[in-house]
Amino acid sequence: MRRLAAPLVALACLLALAGCSSLSGTGDKGYITGEGVPTEVAIGDRDEPVELTGTDLEGNEVDLADLRGTPVVVNLWWSQCPPCRVEQPDLNEAAAELGDRVSFVGINIRDSSVEAARSYVRGFDVPYPSIYSADGSAILPFAGTLTPRSIPSTVVLDADGRVAASVQGRVPTTTTLLDLVEAVLDE
Repeated sequence: MRRLAAPLVALACLLALAGCSSLSGTGDKGYITGEGVPTEVAIGDRDEPVELTGTDLEGNEVDLADLRGTPVVVNLWWSQCPPCRVEQPDLNEAAAELGDRVSFVGINIRDSSVEAARSYVRGFDVPYPSIYSADGSAILPFAGTLTPRSIPSTVVLDADGRVAASVQGRVPTTTTLLDLVEAVLDE
């Protein structure tokens, strides 16, 4: 019995550590986390502008068409998503650094109430509006770019509203997002 004790304890420790890693996937939570690798889309390969309207957490209408003329960063999030919580300070920092040269819009999915989403926004001092879409329908216009179950995800739209870059999973750093947006601003 003592011969088996040490290997069983080691196996239990490995399993526990695997459950606390930043690796992709969340088991039975109903969503997956991408690798956080940026993908850029060449100007000539971009599809039609993304058409999306929705209601933000305060009940105001948000229409991506109204934001055309400057790039827009769209971030898909959920208040109970650990990688979303890790990346939010980077998003806030990027939004502050880019100022009015770029618009930011969040899309909250999966929260069962607007109040849960508002609590996240207050807690992280999110400086931009988020569309509330508990059923996830707000991400349908991003089909082919976003995996519906990949939370968080971020998309950079060019000034014409077309997908110019995306990150499935947590944005690795503020600098990564700034570089993606600056490339679009320089076009």
